[in-house]
Amino acid sequence: MASSYDPERTDPALLARDSEIKSYETSSHVYPGLRVFFRRHQQADKLPTSPAPIPLLVFIHGLGGSVAQFHPLLSSITPIASCLAIDLPGCGRSAYANRAWPAYGTDELVELLEKIIEEHREKDEGQSVVLIGHSMGTSLAALLANPRLPPKTELGKHIVGLVAICPSAGPPTEKQVSLFRKLLYIPDVIFDLWRAWDRRGGTDSASVRRFVGPDADDEAKRLQDLYNNQSRSPVWRRMAWGLLPTYRNGDPHGGLPTRETWAGLDIPVFLVGGEDDNVTPATEVQKIAAYLQGTKVASDSDSNGAEVIPDSAAPVDTSIVTSGPVSKAGSVHIARSIDDIRDEDFARRPWPANADETVDDPTTPKSNNQQPLAIPALPAHPKKVVQSVILPKPATHALLYTPATTRILAGLISDFLVSNVTGRLDQAWQLQFLTQDGKWDVKNLEKWQKVAPVSEPIGGIFRALKTLREVDETHSPKEFVRNWGSTVKDIIDISHDNPVYDPKGLEEGGIRYHKFPTVSKVPPTDREIEGFIKLVDEIRADQKERAAREKWEDGFAVGVHCHYGFNRTGYFIVCYLVEREEYRVNEAIEHFAKQRPKGIKHEHFRARLCVRYDGAKVKVVNGE
Repeated sequence: MASSYDPERTDPALLARDSEIKSYETSSHVYPGLRVFFRRHQQADKLPTSPAPIPLLVFIHGLGGSVAQFHPLLSSITPIASCLAIDLPGCGRSAYANRAWPAYGTDELVELLEKIIEEHREKDEGQSVVLIGHSMGTSLAALLANPRLPPKTELGKHIVGLVAICPSAGPPTEKQVSLFRKLLYIPDVIFDLWRAWDRRGGTDSASVRRFVGPDADDEAKRLQDLYNNQSRSPVWRRMAWGLLPTYRNGDPHGGLPTRETWAGLDIPVFLVGGEDDNVTPATEVQKIAAYLQGTKVASDSDSNGAEVIPDSAAPVDTSIVTSGPVSKAGSVHIARSIDDIRDEDFARRPWPANADETVDDPTTPKSNNQQPLAIPALPAHPKKVVQSVILPKPATHALLYTPATTRILAGLISDFLVSNVTGRLDQAWQLQFLTQDGKWDVKNLEKWQKVAPVSEPIGGIFRALKTLREVDETHSPKEFVRNWGSTVKDIIDISHDNPVYDPKGLEEGGIRYHKFPTVSKVPPTDREIEGFIKLVDEIRADQKERAAREKWEDGFAVGVHCHYGFNRTGYFIVCYLVEREEYRVNEAIEHFAKQRPKGIKHEHFRARLCVRYDGAKVKVVNGE
């Protein structure tokens, strides 16, 4: 039964607004007071629902973690799909009401998740599910997708993808289990003293450094310290105990999923690791990839290189019960750079490569170039694909919520889902599909009129503009020349359509006009970026000569506009600042937003920029 939700101040607004406290009963346990975050896609009823709605994305946190750790990712992904996330019993905002140790067993948590997901999945419409887990949450996700016990519902048939962030390849050894059980016999009061010792120094404590690294920024340290302090010792002990298997005749039973569980997955799987992860090392990603492909790794021992119990906010340092050094698993894929797997025309192909067909219905909305907009296929069972990514140093076990890596992670996950599950999860495609009104109807004209015509100087090179209108009283070519002709010497029009103004009016006023058409709502391709940078280089060289010849004053600029001058305009300008002016990508994004308030508004544009530049050193291993 649902009740009102009263979050603490530390809860981000998105989570507070779309969360509620609910109670659930499984076949053997009652779980009162669970925090459930659910945000239905705001445009779900306007998007295609045949043969089914777009998939529900389900987020599962790790041991000692919470829904709050997914907040940066949820902020990026809620615009493209309905999203569900649960604070497991006693974690985050969920009550520690059921104190029975068996209630925290792995199979019991899987049944609980199964029940909650089924309550929110649009079952009657055949909605599918994509699971996104972190640390221990990846193990629960694997067991949901390939259960070892008879499922209680039909959920397993509708899981069409799995994203595993910082996963563990398998259960600890029999020796490790024995040692860890002895550790878990220690009373809570001793545990709490140990935790207090481990957390001396707050954000600079050993417990924080273990997860985010010694060189992490202040925000990452603050978040990790917050999550560590939210972790309850009694809950951690019960859940950790439930993750441990029972060995019979040398074989593990129960607890964390085994090699067989991973190998049995027959869906698209995306594995993400951090090069500096000391909790679940990047070698775990390689092992799981090998299991999924049926390939033998150099060391077949299960997870000897990982912490015994992978978590995201451990109350103690569990590495004391690991046995031996990190095991170096052999790579089963050919390592390639992220540029090698980037499809240059990815943004023009908003459907999976493995889709059987797309629907080109003349009655559907049209794209900006007035061609019928194809509806990507929605396979009921996408073919199995295995893709692995290792984010470079300083990516740690906290890469999920570390500011330096969250936007890259969001972009990589989005790319994987669009390419391998369904193109209907592509925000660019959704925006094009939903844009059915004319650009110059009354509503959009009023919106355009409220936008500032010209930005402040950007990087000492650019001014971002909204498109001019021939009939406008304040932003026509004639008025622009009068107000800005001494500053803006060239204009690059990147809108796809023919302009609604006569460029001749600019040319007669000494402002040169350049047409560089691109499609709205879609991040520019590599080829377009190269072409834009080349064009700006040529314009700047020409401006230098004109400035000397015509004795211009300093401060002349290149104007760039799409329709409003935010997303595509900002994207191209940021690319130029990074590639020619040595800005860091986040620095360039923030600078553009400061000079052109609101900045790049589409999250998928910002994520794509971070993948392009900060992801340049990402190690991608790809295979099917």
